[in-house]
Amino acid sequence: MAVELELQIATTTKTLPHPAQVREWISVALWQRIDTAELTVRIVDEEEIAALNQQYRNKKGPTNVLSFPYEPFPGIASRLLGDIVICAPVVEEEAKAQNKLLLAHWAHMVVHGALHLLGYDHENCQDADIMENLETEILIQLGFLPPYGDTVES
Repeated sequence: MAVELELQIATTTKTLPHPAQVREWISVALWQRIDTAELTVRIVDEEEIAALNQQYRNKKGPTNVLSFPYEPFPGIASRLLGDIVICAPVVEEEAKAQNKLLLAHWAHMVVHGALHLLGYDHENCQDADIMENLETEILIQLGFLPPYGDTVES
């Protein structure tokens, strides 16, 4: 698996995962699903993600992660998967509120965004079950507890 990752840091938050961790999480999420990939992970503050959320999803306010899959013209092969935008302050707030390790929640958001780039979604119960099962499998593979349910990390 060859991953070309551009990591953009556009936040004032200091508690971010190491770039090598982000690369590992992306690689494991994509492993066995795609051979090569190019993507960008951009870590932002609330203002930027709220603007993107409003513009592309017509939803007000910040969210944790947005994915923007690249759609090539028909018949054109491309390694480009797209972009993942993650809001650092929201990830921190959610980890605290859900009593999860911050690093585990970061891994979950990266994996979640990567699966969206591959076409997975959670728009209905069946699709959500598929995506959540994949996220759980990947996060366990990475050494984290399952992200859903009543499991509390210490």
